[in-house]
Amino acid sequence: MQAGWRIGSLFGIPLFVDSSWFVILALATFANARNYQGAYGPVLSWVAGFALALLLFGSVLMHELGHSLAAMSQGIKVNSITLFLFGGVASIEQESKTPGQAFQVAIAGPGVSFGLFLIVGLAAITLPPSSLIRELAERISEINLILGIFNLIPGLPLDGGQVLKAAVWKITGSRLAGVRWAAKTGQVLGWLAIALGASLFLLVGQPGALWIGLIGWFCLRNATSYNRIADLQSALLKTKAGDAMSREFRVINADLTLRQFAEQYLLETSHSPVYVASGDGRDRGLVSVDDIRFIERSQWEKQTLKDIVKPLSEAIAVGEKSSLVEVINCMESHQLRRIVVLSPTGSVAGTIDKGDIVRAVAKSLNANITEADIKRIKEEGSYPPGLPLNAIAKSTEQN
Repeated sequence: MQAGWRIGSLFGIPLFVDSSWFVILALATFANARNYQGAYGPVLSWVAGFALALLLFGSVLMHELGHSLAAMSQGIKVNSITLFLFGGVASIEQESKTPGQAFQVAIAGPGVSFGLFLIVGLAAITLPPSSLIRELAERISEINLILGIFNLIPGLPLDGGQVLKAAVWKITGSRLAGVRWAAKTGQVLGWLAIALGASLFLLVGQPGALWIGLIGWFCLRNATSYNRIADLQSALLKTKAGDAMSREFRVINADLTLRQFAEQYLLETSHSPVYVASGDGRDRGLVSVDDIRFIERSQWEKQTLKDIVKPLSEAIAVGEKSSLVEVINCMESHQLRRIVVLSPTGSVAGTIDKGDIVRAVAKSLNANITEADIKRIKEEGSYPPGLPLNAIAKSTEQN
């Protein structure tokens, strides 16, 4: 669920404000109002301070809208734009397909900021000298210049980091290599900002230096998050369905009548989640327990599993060589709790559910997870909190 309050939409993109946004709005209003008190009096200075704070976040909104529209032009869905303590963020559903397209999305935000710098700056020249409106216009022009330059610092999560990612992706041919380079750069820059902020505060006694450290902490945290997501994406791409599948299916005789099947298998205390009907030395298809329930009991003695079986060629399934990205996206698009894995010969090799996926990912990353946790995931049919593999797989999907 989206955090914060929805305040409207632009180009079909929902706009939200986080609760932390009100804190920085108040601080920005107070700081700006103090700059105008000497020349314009208390009331007008507070109005000017509030207006400048709103224009600041309007600029941030336009910056994020630049990213969003560039992504939408590539057919990528933008879920939302949220304003918060450190500025704004556009929630873009998936990655661009090529490094060139990724560069376009990354540079669009700073491009908008530089455009606003020029447009508002030129408009300010036409306004009466020494007027409050001109001062506000000049200030917002400067803010957009700073916003554009700051975001071009080459480290994630900043736009410059996205540009660096696209460049490394282009050179190496690996998007994940680009993410890792940009994330590591972001981590280094984050630590430097924290060290600089702490040094200025402790040695010079500048309270404003704490803001530099806070921004550094934000960058460090998000760069580390990007690195972790890259590790997860790599695991999902490298791990194949054959590595993750389990044998949670049962092969049964396709000549069984529906009544024989029900009596022999469905009355068991713990029956199999998947049944494969086999006959003449090959798998005939899948047996749906739900389909049987819709058949009148009077027909159970006459009809056999051959009559209701769903051929494997028509079943929603993946191959043993399919990556977990493909497996997860297929399961999500068809709203499945479990999916069948087919061998190269077209027979059923295994099944995969969300517990199997989490187990395989944990093994790939050398992470500890108990079988009790796996069992709970299988029963609940959902990924653990803090591990949104469905969203990560969606963002990793490539054509």
